[in-house]
Amino acid sequence: MTTTDDKTDFKKTLDAYRARRGRFRMLDVPAMQYLMIDGHGDPNASPAFTAAVEALYPVAYRLKFASKRDLGRDYVVPPLEGLWWAEDMASFTTARDKSRWDWTLMLMVPDWIGGPMVAAAVGHAAAKRPPARLEQVRHVDDLR
Repeated sequence: MTTTDDKTDFKKTLDAYRARRGRFRMLDVPAMQYLMIDGHGDPNASPAFTAAVEALYPVAYRLKFASKRDLGRDYVVPPLEGLWWAEDMASFTTARDKSRWDWTLMLMVPDWIGGPMVAAAVGHAAAKRPPARLEQVRHVDDLR
């Protein structure tokens, strides 16, 4: 595992995060765990999209700090990822009608963090000014 100042940076250690623009290649992505939240609508104009991001990051940073404090393992919070689709694929491809898009936003969680730590991080995020969509954040621990 590559670390920088004893901090793991998954953009440098996981091949799936090192895509090169303009280069297509096949790779095997291992099963990973994520914080996830679903939504619908134009990501540029949807309050639901903004609220989803605002719900994910407080949990992700509470996990990061708990990992460093309780486990002695620090890491850089990975980049935001998203899955995008539409019931009518034309609205996703040719028409580009973003108001009809569905999406799932995701932040990867390191494999050394378990469900109880995630639950505690959600609880801590709820204790101080809970984000509007916090109750919709879910932890998926074996996404392939």
